[in-house]
Amino acid sequence: MAADRGTVASGADFDQATRRRNVPSTSPAGGLVDRVEFDEKKTVVKKNEQSLLEFLDEWEFIIAPLIFTILAFFTRMYKIGLSPIVTWDEAHFGKFGSHYLKREFYFDVHPPLGKMLVGLSGYLAGYNGSFEFKSGEKYPDELNYTFMRAFNSFFGAVCIPLAYYTARELNFKRPAVWFVTLMVLCENSYTTISRFILLDSMLLCFTFTTVLCWARFHRLQHKSFSIEWWSWLFLTGVSIGCVTSVKWVGLFCTALVGIYTIEDLWNKFGDTKMPKIDLATHLAARVVGLIAIPLVVYMFSFWLHFTILENSGPGDAQMSSLFQANLKGTEVGKDSPLEIAYGSRATIKNMGYGGGLLHSHVQTYPEGSTQQQITCYHHKDSNNEWWFYPNRAEPEYDAEGPQKFVADGDVLRLIHSQTGRNLHSHDVSAPVTKADKEVSCYGNTTVGDEKDHWTMEVVKDVASSDRSKIRTLTTAFRLKHTSLGCYLRAGNVNLPQWGFKQIEVTCAKDNNPKDVYTHWNVEAHWNEKLPAADAGAYKSPFFQDFIHLNVAMMTSNNALVPDPDKQDDLASQFWQWPILNVGLRMCGWDDSIVKYFLLGNPLVYWGSTASLGVLALMVVWYLIRWQRGYDELKQADIDQIHYAALYPVIGWFLHYMPFVAMARVTYVHHYYPALYFAILTFGFVADWMLKNQVKTIQYAIYGVLYATTIGLYVLFMPISWGMEGSNKQYSYLKWFESWRVTD
Repeated sequence: MAADRGTVASGADFDQATRRRNVPSTSPAGGLVDRVEFDEKKTVVKKNEQSLLEFLDEWEFIIAPLIFTILAFFTRMYKIGLSPIVTWDEAHFGKFGSHYLKREFYFDVHPPLGKMLVGLSGYLAGYNGSFEFKSGEKYPDELNYTFMRAFNSFFGAVCIPLAYYTARELNFKRPAVWFVTLMVLCENSYTTISRFILLDSMLLCFTFTTVLCWARFHRLQHKSFSIEWWSWLFLTGVSIGCVTSVKWVGLFCTALVGIYTIEDLWNKFGDTKMPKIDLATHLAARVVGLIAIPLVVYMFSFWLHFTILENSGPGDAQMSSLFQANLKGTEVGKDSPLEIAYGSRATIKNMGYGGGLLHSHVQTYPEGSTQQQITCYHHKDSNNEWWFYPNRAEPEYDAEGPQKFVADGDVLRLIHSQTGRNLHSHDVSAPVTKADKEVSCYGNTTVGDEKDHWTMEVVKDVASSDRSKIRTLTTAFRLKHTSLGCYLRAGNVNLPQWGFKQIEVTCAKDNNPKDVYTHWNVEAHWNEKLPAADAGAYKSPFFQDFIHLNVAMMTSNNALVPDPDKQDDLASQFWQWPILNVGLRMCGWDDSIVKYFLLGNPLVYWGSTASLGVLALMVVWYLIRWQRGYDELKQADIDQIHYAALYPVIGWFLHYMPFVAMARVTYVHHYYPALYFAILTFGFVADWMLKNQVKTIQYAIYGVLYATTIGLYVLFMPISWGMEGSNKQYSYLKWFESWRVTD
């Protein structure tokens, strides 16, 4: 036994943990062996713990985002149906979703993909499209608005794992990856905006996918033309197409990828060792992947839009007359005679992109001639109707006489049906476009002069080569003022409030036959003496409709300028967003309803904004040291700053600076895509400044950042999940007077 004990005590057959416990036992029954057995058990436990840590470390890239995603779905969907009323812009986008379910054509300033997804959510919820989505109105029992909101919140929840994998692809260390993900998860404004029937969660989701695909594609540059490389190039193009098809803000993402692509190809062009065929292939691949594919996705969304919306609806007037004539249930061209005759009553449509119907009303110009206003108007009413009459040198129109058709080159008068006044122009400057002449309504069928005369000039006819007659829908013509020699024109210039913001109609002196804003066609036509024609006999080309609608959207978007005569309490200025100076009330503020306040996490906002300045100082610092001959940065470090820091900053500028320059009305949610790039910048700064610090300092600082982010998120959670009862009980959230949480 003594020999055995000596062998055991030597520790030759046991690990270091056993040797540290080489103390003879006083137990007569061999206690030293018992102690060794005990140490063996502890060793096994430690090995198991080590194996578990190794397992967690190895599979962290799945486990961590899975946990974050579960938390994301909880925070985005918990109590999502608490408020049963139409909240904020649900009044717009829910209504657009209804149009898809009823298949009614509508018009909006945004591309259709996001609204089609809203319509899909309604379809899956069993909604029939009958609800009007009036702001503040209670949802009916048969409409499952909770499901529709949850469908939208899915896109907001998916942003969290997308942020995680993007940070990984940007080569951030694990603590920084978690920090970026946590900031997106715990950003109160992202939580709030994702919980309603809006487009913002979809816009953010596709912005995140675009950045992720771009980052992954960049990391695969050493595997050019591999299957994985082609896949991520293709996915980048699809993501660009999707984000642009939700809102035009997605064009800023397109610009970011475009800048990277130009730089990348320029570097490859400078690589003299690269075969020319490879360079050409790289160029062709990017043309296909980053231009053709996004364009196909974008156009496909409009093709679906036109295909689904086959019925006449409230947005018809924004489209060409020929397009409208092919909608089911339309009045355009219905029972209209084909050829226009003197004595015919008609509506006249401007063929420019976004053009309206020639219109007049009893109101007069406040200056200039002070005669009756002429405008273009998209809404269809009786003030858009005009009579075709002979000029004053010819015999008066005889309703009982033989029919005489309007022909190319005819000099005629157009008389407003409701007021009986003549379409007129004179040597008076137009109210807004001063270089053009004013167009007005003047006199009547018997009172007037030669300035009531217009010469008909046919431009083309899509259905016939015969220009001798004017045809409903198919003939494009111009109206030349016989006395002044100018042309009737309706550009995309809106009159002030006295003209009800309708489109200005002028007489343009420039004779430009290609100016589509001087082109007109007859949209609807009434003449009891003439037989009706088949209005749907001619189809409108898709590409022409696609261009027409996009220009109309652009025109309407530019018209969304602040109205000095109205106070918009929800609007805000660009400088207020990065410093979290203002929030936004999404609904009424009565004690009886659930209230939501669109406001961000202070640490995320202020930290991300500060990081933009810190990064700028950091770059200046390294540039100065580089100029002085220091070479502390390796090429890998320079590349990390270049692609993981400077490109997110470029993304921030691209998404933020346009709102500084544009004149349109702006709101806090316009900053949300830019905020994501600021968050990535914050993550880089934290990663760069802490990665070489000792573990203790890293743990301490990251611990504070994590805890503060989560703590502030929880503190402000009522504004995202809904504030019930009196708003006074939430006064602790009003840190600044501009945060109108309680007022």
